[in-house]
Amino acid sequence: MSEGRPTADAIMDGVYRALCAHGYGGLTMQKVADECEKSKSLLHYHYDTKEDLLVTFLERAISDFERRVAERGNRPPVERLMEMVCWFVFESDETDRESFHIGLLELRSQGPFNERIHEQLVRSDELLRGTIAEILTDGIAAGVFREVDVERTAALVVATLDGARTRQITMRGVEPGGTAYTRAVAEATVSRVIEPLLTEGTDLPTIDETIASMPARTGGGPSEGVAEEHAAEGDDEGTAEGDDEGTAEGDDRADG
Repeated sequence: MSEGRPTADAIMDGVYRALCAHGYGGLTMQKVADECEKSKSLLHYHYDTKEDLLVTFLERAISDFERRVAERGNRPPVERLMEMVCWFVFESDETDRESFHIGLLELRSQGPFNERIHEQLVRSDELLRGTIAEILTDGIAAGVFREVDVERTAALVVATLDGARTRQITMRGVEPGGTAYTRAVAEATVSRVIEPLLTEGTDLPTIDETIASMPARTGGGPSEGVAEEHAAEGDDEGTAEGDDEGTAEGDDRADG
């Protein structure tokens, strides 16, 4: 069942908040409904099961990331590469990001047992590695990066930063030198992997400069950095949402 954009956005925001609050194991359709202030029957009107809802959430999250990468694709390769490194960085006091990634880690653990979730995890990994490989290729062509095996370098960067994120959320409070693990590993990645790639005279923005310029980072939720992109569609979507909610709420009343 298709849904209007306002309804879809509200439900996906609800999934994000429910994952942050309850984790994957504690997430239910009712808790998502409570978080997005919709009826449980409305969720079931669009999604038959919790699995359907979570797979859609993953699909939307990956598609949103893909869109954001495309929107910033005209920026210099060095800036785009730093943004990919900084995408994984979050500080220890960013509790919503941490809570979301704990829930997401639980969800990712279902990959070996659930083909639909596995497909989305593979899609995400291919997108991350492919994006970095493309940036490296562009940078080599532009003369700002030295020749390198772009596929292997991309795989190294993704594995390093993704591993740092997992370590930070599973070993809370263990911080090298008092620095959040994702940031410490990002700094090491820049100094040991990115800087040696630079050709002479190529400047690299700092991690702080890069983070300040980014509209969104990992774990920030579906609405982070999103402008009113769909305002022009408001009339049609408002009608669709009204029809859907009216039908679903009618089902509620019919059920007594």
